[in-house]
Amino acid sequence: MRRREFITLLGGAAATWPLAARAQQQATPVIGYLGSETPERWATRLRAFRQGLTETGYAEGNNVAIEFRWAEGRYDRFAPLAAELVRQQVNVIAVPGSTPGALAVKAATATIPAVFYVGGDPVKLGLVGSLNRPGGNLTGVGALNVELGGKQLELLHELVPTATDIALLLNPTNPALTDTQTRDAQAAARSLGLRVFVLHASTDDDIDEAFTTLGEKRAGALLVGADTFFYARPDKLAALAARYAVPTISAYREFAAAGGLMSYGGSITDAHHQVGLYTGRILKGDKPADLPVHQATKVELVINLKTARMLGLAFPVTLLGRADEVIE
Repeated sequence: MRRREFITLLGGAAATWPLAARAQQQATPVIGYLGSETPERWATRLRAFRQGLTETGYAEGNNVAIEFRWAEGRYDRFAPLAAELVRQQVNVIAVPGSTPGALAVKAATATIPAVFYVGGDPVKLGLVGSLNRPGGNLTGVGALNVELGGKQLELLHELVPTATDIALLLNPTNPALTDTQTRDAQAAARSLGLRVFVLHASTDDDIDEAFTTLGEKRAGALLVGADTFFYARPDKLAALAARYAVPTISAYREFAAAGGLMSYGGSITDAHHQVGLYTGRILKGDKPADLPVHQATKVELVINLKTARMLGLAFPVTLLGRADEVIE
């Protein structure tokens, strides 16, 4: 082979290498993951999400890449973070566990498929046209947690019948859910002859201030609203509830496991697992418009007897008998 021919051949091969590398990169699908907190707070959720992906044949770093964006508890960051993922032209966006995040994704794109997990009714929230036929670029998981406030209030009343003033802790930066939870709690309170007053918190300092107000008003019990901000802080909420000796119920098992008195709601890990499954199915070619919204209808009652003893409370046998899990 002549020297000039060799150099030409070598140059042509070199030019094809980056093209081949780019083609290989483009062949790897990319998931945009929009989380409301931080990777550390979301470790359990991420494991469940990745497990769902694995069951559809996808493994991060192997045949799929994930671009993470974290709001770090600030819901005002969702819109710019969603816009970033859209600009990157990811293949699908997973936005599990945050109604404001899901609404931000819907506002940011009408073409990129997205999978949500929200605690309220996705139809009422305007995310999908119907549960069976979402009809757009979004589908996902809908849970009952937001709609369980009335039942949670009943459980508190059954345990502490002498408590007539009940505090309701809500995140004011999530009006799509707080309005519903306030309305439902007020209606349930009237039927039980109770009074409910609302406390707001969207930062850690706000939570401290809310408990101070709760103590000053001598609330007989506390209902923590269903919001991903509160889900991410079970230890803080459980510790403050113990310090102020206020019987408290949350939608999340993690609260009871951290020392909270009681929880009643659906499984967060199950929902994130389902989001992973749907995300994998969309990567394989399923259309969000044709994937029915998965309704997580199972709810669990978790009771922490150790905390009850510390508060000087005795659970009625009828209530203990209905518990799905008792922590001693």
